[in-house]
Amino acid sequence: MPPAALAASLFTAVLLCLATALSRTYPFGPVTRNVVDLGQQYLPFHAYWRALLLGETHGDAFLNWNSGFGSNFLGDIGTYLSSPFGLLVMAFPADRIELALYVVTAAKISAAAGAAALLLVRLRPGPWPVAAVLGTAYVLSGWTLNHGATVPMWLDGLLAFPLLCLVAEWAPAGRRPVLGPVIVALAWIANFYTAYMATLGAAAFLAVRLLASDEAVTARQRIAGTLRATRSVLIGIGLAAPLVVVVFLGTKVADPTPVTTFAPAAWTDLLARFLPATEGVTSPALFIGTPALALALTLPFNRAVAPRVRAGWTAAVVLATLSLQWEPTHLLWHAGASPNGNPYRQTFVLSGLLLIAAWLSVARGVPRPSALLAGGALLGTLAWAARGSVEIDAWTFPAFLAAATLSLAAALLAALPARRKAAALPALPALPAISALPALSAAAVVLFVAAQAGETVVTGKRIEERQRNEVSWSPLTGPWHAAAAREVARADAWPRHRTEPGEVPGGNDVLLVGGQGADYYSSLTADVTSSTLTSLGFGHYAKGRHPVTLDNPVTDALFSIGTRLRSEPTEPVRQDARPRARVTVTTTPVPPLVTVRPRPARAPWPGDSAFVRQELLLGSSVYELPRDARRTGRTLTARCPAGSEVWLWAPDYEGTATLAGKGTSAVRMVEGTSAVSVSVREREGPATVDFDGRPPAVRAPMQALGTVPASGEVSVDLLPDKAGIRLPRQPVGCLVRARLDSAVRRLTADGAARVSAGGHGVTAELPPGSTGVAVLAAPRISGWRCAAGDAEAVPARAYQGLVAIPLDGRATTVSCSFRPPGLRLGGAVGAAALLALAATAGFHRRRQEFTRSAPADRSAGNADG
Repeated sequence: MPPAALAASLFTAVLLCLATALSRTYPFGPVTRNVVDLGQQYLPFHAYWRALLLGETHGDAFLNWNSGFGSNFLGDIGTYLSSPFGLLVMAFPADRIELALYVVTAAKISAAAGAAALLLVRLRPGPWPVAAVLGTAYVLSGWTLNHGATVPMWLDGLLAFPLLCLVAEWAPAGRRPVLGPVIVALAWIANFYTAYMATLGAAAFLAVRLLASDEAVTARQRIAGTLRATRSVLIGIGLAAPLVVVVFLGTKVADPTPVTTFAPAAWTDLLARFLPATEGVTSPALFIGTPALALALTLPFNRAVAPRVRAGWTAAVVLATLSLQWEPTHLLWHAGASPNGNPYRQTFVLSGLLLIAAWLSVARGVPRPSALLAGGALLGTLAWAARGSVEIDAWTFPAFLAAATLSLAAALLAALPARRKAAALPALPALPAISALPALSAAAVVLFVAAQAGETVVTGKRIEERQRNEVSWSPLTGPWHAAAAREVARADAWPRHRTEPGEVPGGNDVLLVGGQGADYYSSLTADVTSSTLTSLGFGHYAKGRHPVTLDNPVTDALFSIGTRLRSEPTEPVRQDARPRARVTVTTTPVPPLVTVRPRPARAPWPGDSAFVRQELLLGSSVYELPRDARRTGRTLTARCPAGSEVWLWAPDYEGTATLAGKGTSAVRMVEGTSAVSVSVREREGPATVDFDGRPPAVRAPMQALGTVPASGEVSVDLLPDKAGIRLPRQPVGCLVRARLDSAVRRLTADGAARVSAGGHGVTAELPPGSTGVAVLAAPRISGWRCAAGDAEAVPARAYQGLVAIPLDGRATTVSCSFRPPGLRLGGAVGAAALLALAATAGFHRRRQEFTRSAPADRSAGNADG
């Protein structure tokens, strides 16, 4: 490995760990780093990935039985887990999954630093220590510290950009025609989303290299280079197609998120994000370090660099910056869809272009004083213009001034050799290499490194601290998760029935502790899954893409949840502690995973309440739905059978609901802004339950309020957190347990006598003469194919959102299997790309042989002559 790449990787790892340690964040401190989706989504997925790779799951690479009652796992692999670095999770025990994910994150960032430094020295020879520092500046940019470090999949794009630029660098000369497509394929397999952005950035890199090179390039060479680069990209994407097509089609059937209208950041805020210790998602994270930024700003004024090169790279940086603020280019960067949340996910490409500009300005020596002065003036103007931004932190200007001072001192030291050598040898060029006088040059490099490193560490520390204070977080995994995992393993009876782990702090609970529950958080959560569960009274987060468990006996019967865990924290859940809880296990009789139903009397209609939809899917009336329910102010009254259970369905309501009398109380026990963790306890007095409906992002699940008194009078007091109470037309349902028990016995008697499940399939034995519809208790997502008896498998039917197989009275078995949509198409495209790669390799080999033989033939001809 070249020394620049090795030094960049090691330097990056040290600075990243130091910033983590100074912020007291795990694994170098007691405080959780599981902010936002890192704890809710990516950590659980990596935990499940480890278990799958080690053969410890019920599902396989096609189907995840644990989440969302059955989900397309190949799509999730392609979205979150397909990076080769993800295999590192197998080297860690299950109870160290957070450490494993931190190591994966650090390894990706360090590798990207090495790749960036390698690109720089391949682009133009120069002092390798400076290239190493600039490589570190690229990967420890504001984008990485603010976003990439907590979204580990995006870090593959950080690595992809310099590698794809290397592919673009090879294309004009026709070098490495096989390795180029392979690199493209690996980038798109690792994370196609950021690889797409990195590919656009590499295209800009190639355009500048072809149009603004300091070497003579003919029009024919430009066209040939463009065609070779295009060939590499097309073949590489084709090789990645088996995964990319599956993910692409998965997004087409995913739960749609609300349309986002792009709003550019204020220019003051955009300029402020070039400065250290700034954090946020409403403006682009542009920090690359004051020393590196100062060098980049000297390029337009550095007359030692060819005018065409200066103009080309300056234009590239300016246009890339402007593209962040214009909606058409914003949509281009994000493949036509403005993302929810962070709208500046492509910023790492601009960081890379800035660091290339910095390297081109310094590679052949310290810029002249005039260029340094002009670049410094531009940097000072930028900082002055940003002074009023809301993004400025208390640490911003102190860190900036300290780094600027050290950078100035480094520039002065580096300029001394130039003066001395110019005085002694006036005939030599005025721009000597940095290494002209080793001692002074070494001192200049040390100051440059200190400025860059110190500012980066301060920025990383402040971003970690601000994120923990300003966004949602999940606690470290610990005794609560371990206790739940033990109980799940002890109770697991799959596929006889499901085991629901209930609520564990964090998200995607079943991926962390096991079981086969409803909890599922993915960008590919199928619309069928989300809409079906929501219609039945389940709650959700993330605008529908994170369904959560519903502790309701009717839905437990519908989804064959025979064992349910309930957890009660023994102390408040904090950022700096691993939570503990008492975990209880309840097992109840439920129908099997495959049941037989008559064809429904009627289909649900949009106005149906969750109670009605549950009954239609169950095939029995189990709720008493009061017709006289009415709300007077903040009080909801109704009449129900004495002894029945009162359930309130208020998905859009935020506040508390209290049923007069004695009963069960659900009390929130979470400190700060963590994910929902609820404990259940008995207490005297009215039963009070929290509802957390905040549409469209959050919908509250249906909840039990208590038991109807002997009088039959139901009175619910509502105390909203905000003005206004939003309730559905039929918010109250009273569950009669005797009716439910009867329905469960009937479905069990008519259902499958035996169910077996493989990695992505189910087979069930039915009672002879079964007619109507066999229903598999799994959402009917795209990819299910089923057959009754010996018939040929066909796309599954749907029974009110679940997988269904029509029966004719003759079949005694049904079988269903899941194949991710797009797998065949992607496989065909991948095979064609593999043939194209083989043909390219063959053509290149023959061309090399011809080139080698041509001089020999000419020599032989001259000898004969």
